Amino acid sequence: MTQNFDAIIIGAGVIGASVAKEMSAKGLKTLSIDKLPEAGYGSTSGSCAIIRTYYSAFETCALAYESWFYWKDWKNYIGTRDEAGLIEYHDTGCLVIKTPHNKNLKDVCQIMDQVGCPYDEIDVKDVPNYIKGADTQSFDPAKRPDDEGFCEPTGRSVSGAVFFPRGGYVSDPKLSAHNVQRAAEANGATFIFNTEVTEIRTENDRIAGVTLADGSQIDAPIVVNVAGPHSFVINKMAGVTGGMNITTRALRHEVAHVPAPKGGAFDNNGMVYSDSDIHTYARPDVGNNILIGSEDPACDPKEWVEDPDNFNDSFTDQWKIMVMRLAQRLPDLGIPEQAKGVVALYDVTEDWMPIYDKSDLPGFYMAIGTSGNQFKNAPVVGKIMADLIEQIEAGHDHDNNPLSFHLENINTDISLGTFSRNREINQNSSFSVIG
Repeated sequence: MTQNFDAIIIGAGVIGASVAKEMSAKGLKTLSIDKLPEAGYGSTSGSCAIIRTYYSAFETCALAYESWFYWKDWKNYIGTRDEAGLIEYHDTGCLVIKTPHNKNLKDVCQIMDQVGCPYDEIDVKDVPNYIKGADTQSFDPAKRPDDEGFCEPTGRSVSGAVFFPRGGYVSDPKLSAHNVQRAAEANGATFIFNTEVTEIRTENDRIAGVTLADGSQIDAPIVVNVAGPHSFVINKMAGVTGGMNITTRALRHEVAHVPAPKGGAFDNNGMVYSDSDIHTYARPDVGNNILIGSEDPACDPKEWVEDPDNFNDSFTDQWKIMVMRLAQRLPDLGIPEQAKGVVALYDVTEDWMPIYDKSDLPGFYMAIGTSGNQFKNAPVVGKIMADLIEQIEAGHDHDNNPLSFHLENINTDISLGTFSRNREINQNSSFSVIG
């Protein structure tokens, strides 16, 4: 017997669960399908779960600042009980080093002024007050171990930093998706796991539903692709890639987990840290540890993955290179012999900005290209997608008259055309995980 829903959401990571929460809150009967065992089991689990407000464009900064209010008041946002408990948001603030790569944060600070987000300019001599033991010499450009001058200073200091007090991190990103799943279920949403979509079905040139691996069919006039690193697979299944100027690919990434120097920069009172001079970012982790990620310098090869179900999930020399780069800034940081951390896939677009949009196939929508820098925006992205879908299904021509969305906490409107599949590549982007 064929089941019927108002909308099918493919993917139950933190963003997919948020889409289900907000669509079900509008009274739609939603079904979320994920091929993995639990909500947030995929790329959400591989996220460093950093909550920050600084991006490369006005719209993404505004969206991130709006989202901060929901993480800060997570209990009220979820609004229901989760037997697994609620995540803890650590509101530590974020320190970002000024570099030529981020234009010494001049443009970012101007956007912060526009959206009313506070920040503090930090003189270079005061950086060690925030990151204890920091060596403030410049090491840019990034190099690899076989390059001459690897890990050697380049004879000058960095330009200072900016501290953003409204930011921090979540120590259990997978639990955050489970929390949102429970909130969606409280609205009547349904979730099924260990279930693979093998066909996107159409009828009369619009979405009709999906077929599952066991051959069963589920009907719905709306399908939302929130499949993370599998998003390009689902788009091909739906036959919509030809009508997209911006597309997604799966990119392999490693995150290092190492002990923090005792009493140093990333102890239990540490903060989020972003440093485009050494091309790494970091945050504290429980037990006086540090998570370290790469800001994707040009010297590092990118490993694009054609089959998201088959990739190398073992650590490579990239793990040690990231730790060594952070050790340039933190000379007391030890480099363990045994690699620990996460190897995961990111779902990224050509300019590392997401797609929140319809497609050329009526009824088929996308919230994709989000990995690495959109975890923090999940609460608001759910609201955006629910609103966008509601208005387009009511007849609005979003392609020719892009919708705007009101960010209620910061009282600001943003154009959703910024996240269009048909946009030109955003040249203001960092073209990295920073977004």
